[in-house]
Amino acid sequence: MNTGIDQNNSKSIGLALSGGGVRGVAHLGVMQALTDHGIKFSHISGTSAGAIAAAFFAEGYAPKEILQVIKDNSLLKLMRPAFGGNGLVSILHARVLIEKYIPHNSFQKLKTRVTIPAVDLGEAKLVYFTEGELDIAILASCCLPGIFKPIIINDHMFVDGGILNNFPVEPLVGNCDLIIGSYCNHLPVVTTIRSFGNLIDRAAMIAINSGLNTHKMLCDVLIEPHDLGGYGIFDTDAAEEIYMIGYEEGLKTINSNEKLKEVIQAQKK
Repeated sequence: MNTGIDQNNSKSIGLALSGGGVRGVAHLGVMQALTDHGIKFSHISGTSAGAIAAAFFAEGYAPKEILQVIKDNSLLKLMRPAFGGNGLVSILHARVLIEKYIPHNSFQKLKTRVTIPAVDLGEAKLVYFTEGELDIAILASCCLPGIFKPIIINDHMFVDGGILNNFPVEPLVGNCDLIIGSYCNHLPVVTTIRSFGNLIDRAAMIAINSGLNTHKMLCDVLIEPHDLGGYGIFDTDAAEEIYMIGYEEGLKTINSNEKLKEVIQAQKK
């Protein structure tokens, strides 16, 4: 279990986690590297896969434990056809997994403050969830349109927060002394497209990355693994590899970034 809360008078540290499907497992490796060096977070903001990592970590699970949960309980096995709906499958069956590991199902009872974005499909706007039922907010943020049926919350239809903000740094601005961003959708240059699925995935990532520089500029520290381009968003069998890529990138940043070195030294005192 992690300690989650910043319990001393050192800098409050915010962590922003991007979406990215299974590539988001890289966040767990990054978080493990940071927590291994004594870094604690006061506020975590995460979209889609980042929302899952944020919630489970804020509940008190160590990143390695969250990785094991993902490996033991594939979300794909919990999804069922949603005939007659606006998507191909229903993501609501995944509620049982979240409630199994976070039974109180409440933002307010988490050990660390969490913000989860999702898109109100009817009103075409971004909504940040910070209170209420945790599981439904997580699933709304993960609800890829065209694949999953929209999540209904208070008579509003919600889908993946990544449509309008795949890297939710803004909720941390003004609330944290230092903002660390973990981004898992770096796009390498390619010369061939192997499949239709690969084409769709890359096109989506190009669209998501279009406004990325603005979000990056809001981060004091950016951790962005560059070896994830070959993994698909549902490539669950590669979870361990993706985790290690994130962990190694986290260590590399810790060893090279002066701001992180200062924070680590201050927390040792």
